[in-house]
Amino acid sequence: MAAKQKTKVTLVGVTLAKPGFEFVYEGCVCTECEVCRVRKVCHNLQPGKKYRVATVRSNTRHDCPIHHEAVVAVDVVEAPVVALINADMAIVNSRISYEFSCPRTGCRSYRLCYPDGIIEGEKYVVGEILGNAPEPCERGRPLKLVELRPV
Repeated sequence: MAAKQKTKVTLVGVTLAKPGFEFVYEGCVCTECEVCRVRKVCHNLQPGKKYRVATVRSNTRHDCPIHHEAVVAVDVVEAPVVALINADMAIVNSRISYEFSCPRTGCRSYRLCYPDGIIEGEKYVVGEILGNAPEPCERGRPLKLVELRPV
């Protein structure tokens, strides 16, 4: 049985504030945020990680120059990421350190080898093995498609 994930309160745009919505937090990207009074709550996530909205906290809205309507408080959890890994590492519940290892940007599987939401060198748990790679590896490596969860 999986442990209940720890949630974190943050702010997202009203149109994005729906349970189940997933996003990769990119960090503070505008100068308007520097003077905003709720900046610390908006920008309290780790850049590059994938999150899922668990619950919408309330109907309290805060004006925001980036999110045209407003922002609202939500609880988020780190979301699992689908990725390709070497077949010998594809063991359910094992911990791995994810490394980007292929420079072939033109490969059909590139987005699965460099998935959004993965931070190179961080540890992940292999949650589920989804099957073989959808395309053969151009470098001849045996790859498995897996769901990686944050440690």
